[in-house]
Amino acid sequence: TPCVRVAGGPGGIAQEGLRLIKGKEYVGRVILAGDAAAGPVDVRLVWGEGESARAVVTVDALTGAFAKRPLRFTAGASTDAGRLEIVARGTGAFRVGTVSLMPADNVHGMRADTLALLRELDAPIYRWPGGNFVSGYDWKDGIGDPDKRPPRKNPAWKGVEHNDFGLDEFMVYCRELGTEPLIVVNSGLGGVRLALDELEYANGGVDTEMGRWRAENGHPEPYKVVWWGIGNEMYGKWQLGHMPLEDYVKKHNQFADAMRGADPSIKLVAVGATGPWSEMMLAECADHMDALSEHFYCREADAGLMAHVRQIPDNVRHKAVEHRKYHETIDSLEGKLIPIALDEWNYWYGPELYGQIGTRYFLRDALGIAAGIHEMARNSDVFLMANYAQTVNVIGAIKTSKTAAAFDTTGLVLKLYRHQFGVTPVAVTGDFRPLDVAAAWTADRAALTVGIVNPTRAAYTMPIEVRGAGLTGAGRLWRIAGDDPMAYNEPGRPDTVVIAEEAVSGPGGTVEVAPLSVSLYRLEVK
Repeated sequence: TPCVRVAGGPGGIAQEGLRLIKGKEYVGRVILAGDAAAGPVDVRLVWGEGESARAVVTVDALTGAFAKRPLRFTAGASTDAGRLEIVARGTGAFRVGTVSLMPADNVHGMRADTLALLRELDAPIYRWPGGNFVSGYDWKDGIGDPDKRPPRKNPAWKGVEHNDFGLDEFMVYCRELGTEPLIVVNSGLGGVRLALDELEYANGGVDTEMGRWRAENGHPEPYKVVWWGIGNEMYGKWQLGHMPLEDYVKKHNQFADAMRGADPSIKLVAVGATGPWSEMMLAECADHMDALSEHFYCREADAGLMAHVRQIPDNVRHKAVEHRKYHETIDSLEGKLIPIALDEWNYWYGPELYGQIGTRYFLRDALGIAAGIHEMARNSDVFLMANYAQTVNVIGAIKTSKTAAAFDTTGLVLKLYRHQFGVTPVAVTGDFRPLDVAAAWTADRAALTVGIVNPTRAAYTMPIEVRGAGLTGAGRLWRIAGDDPMAYNEPGRPDTVVIAEEAVSGPGGTVEVAPLSVSLYRLEVK
């Protein structure tokens, strides 16, 4: 267990810069060991100067063996400069194995405010653990007692991965949100055995070695994970374990055969990249996948407003066009469809304000994400799923400070379309440029939904005619709009960009489209 050794007492350690809220409860644990002469040890939550500006939990006796002690405090004042101090009153040495403190309203270790926004987002599937990270990740490091999990240097990015959030925590997260998991196995530096053990841990019965380990960790029932990704971006030289395409197709098929042999109920997502990589994966591995992954990020921040918005739908359409060509020309695809799992897509540019790759998003980015959803709807025969990357802070749809969470502009679009846009595409004819228009039936065909993106500073009056359905004249309009394409939201401050909702009647032949807006109509049908 990693520890800090403090000798020569009285002495101690302190974690500074905690943001505390007056009256809020904080809970946690500390694991201590040491000389009996070092005690007693005070664990203090400090929000100011003097004895009255602290709460104290005292550990009276220490032994040579690490022991866990619960912590519970109530902050007496709000501050951005709170401290957690661990101070020995005696003369011996003591060691700190683990110390953890979080708000008492946490949900299985997850922030309640962030989880509440994630429930509003209501994403149907989450991909974990990524991403470049997975190619150097040993999933077993994230299993078992969190206080005994080994910290590792992040294999793909900066900093240390503490392994507090592993497979079991991910499944708790998915169950809290009522969402489906997509677990990616390590086909970079990892081998087939590591993947099979992970699959067995997730889906195996208690009569299997890994299933028994899962039960010992408090989860006796199999997770029944259906969707599994084999690797991430193995085409890139930046990827740990990168290898030539000719070698990787063989490796993918080995993984797929072994995993399907162990659990025939699963569905597999293979690594793709439009061009030669996707072509050969489809030619050599079509019988060893259920979907092919594609990724794209838009990094051009200095394009004009319309060009900035168009980056997302243009990339979506390019993927669809190329994959249709593959299905027309690759012999192994005759009579079958391998759809796209667009499991990373987003804008990625700007300063890192929310930690590593924690970029801010603006109203103009929201317009592009909405236009991208429209393009996916128009090509839903090709796209099976689309996983916006990523969720919180890291190029995320939600941004957090130490004590607040807020939807970024792109998150508002994802939330709006998830809840209000239909599921069955409807043909849209006519030339509405520069507007982007898409339509879809709701699942029950009780309403027609129409999305309109206006990536300009001008208002438009758009003619609209509905054929093949009779409207009742009743409906609702949701709109995300603003005067400034660079408007943004920031946690802890009132939202600048919001979803506005109003009742509408008609349409009476035309609709008014606000500048710099996403408008989503839900029109009831007879």
